[in-house]
Amino acid sequence: MRSPRARAGGGWSRPRGGAADRHSPRPFGARPAPLHPGAWWLWSLGLGTAATRTTNPLLLGLLIAAAGYVVATHRSSAPWARSYAAFAKLAVAVLLIRLAFTVVLGSPIPGTHVLLTLPEVPLPHWAQGIQLGGEVTAEALLFAGYNGLKLAALLICVGAANALASPARLLKSLPGALYETGVAVVVALTFAPHLIADVQRLRAARRLRGRPDRGVRGLLQVGLPVLEGALERSVALAAAMDARGYGRTAAVPARVRRTTSALTLGGLLGVCAGTYGLLTAEGGTYGLPVLGAGVVAALAGLRLGGRRTPRTRYRPEPWGVHAWLVAGSGAVVAALLALASVRAPDALHPGVVPLVAPTLPLWPAAAVLPALLPAFIVPKDPQDSKEPS
Repeated sequence: MRSPRARAGGGWSRPRGGAADRHSPRPFGARPAPLHPGAWWLWSLGLGTAATRTTNPLLLGLLIAAAGYVVATHRSSAPWARSYAAFAKLAVAVLLIRLAFTVVLGSPIPGTHVLLTLPEVPLPHWAQGIQLGGEVTAEALLFAGYNGLKLAALLICVGAANALASPARLLKSLPGALYETGVAVVVALTFAPHLIADVQRLRAARRLRGRPDRGVRGLLQVGLPVLEGALERSVALAAAMDARGYGRTAAVPARVRRTTSALTLGGLLGVCAGTYGLLTAEGGTYGLPVLGAGVVAALAGLRLGGRRTPRTRYRPEPWGVHAWLVAGSGAVVAALLALASVRAPDALHPGVVPLVAPTLPLWPAAAVLPALLPAFIVPKDPQDSKEPS
């Protein structure tokens, strides 16, 4: 029998918000749920940790290739996704600077294969140990290249996280105690593309008018309008944030504040002491327990510190199976290469004296393969399938 509401409206009434609506399956053709941004960061930090455990250029090249392939398959068309190219250029610059320092300042690595000899600049007695010019050997350049490539791989792994994880979505997942710091970082990352676009627009306008856009005069005449626009955006953003209640804190008892400070400070000291213990041979027994206790204390301090920043989470980011697999793949790569650095240190750290070509160890190279897992298991959004312009 039809209800009076159905007869008045000319149709059947349906209850809204019931169990059938909440647990109904996703409609056909719906967009896949995006991956938690924290999973991308944990994956990239795992790859960066693995890069710090080796100086083998072949293994570092595999890590860089794995990170680049995942970025190429899952990078969106958002402006912040273009940062990977900037990090890659920065990595190349770091490698070249490391080699240049070795050529100019010399290296303590002995070598017999002299490539060139630069004029040596005599230095006073108080600058002993520093060399300007002199012989440049192949062993010294190779040693500098290995270490520079390790730092370059670390930068590329961090750039992969910046290109894959949305800063705004990552801000939603931060603890309340870090919310204000996260907002400042996200605002900086958001305004940076606008500054670059303003500079390009003003330089193009000056070229169309036949005015120079280079040199000191061109820099001043372009920089002043860019600075003015940045200040206007900052004032508008500050007014909007103040209108939304940003920066207001809740009343917290003094006992809770003191406990929060003690836990946070003690946790950070424990993390530093535990990390130092893990990096030294004498502290291998106490390093891991102290590090674990420090992490637990720091997390508890952040949890209590979040009470001073009351905020509402609207649609919190889900952490599903794909997020666990992505984060776990990076952790597996880091753990396997850390184990390989203990079991086979010669393979992960090739020598340069005598001068030999590096070889690719089989099972450490196979340990890098889990880094490619996100490229195959993370669903791709059809709207982001096109390459960013």
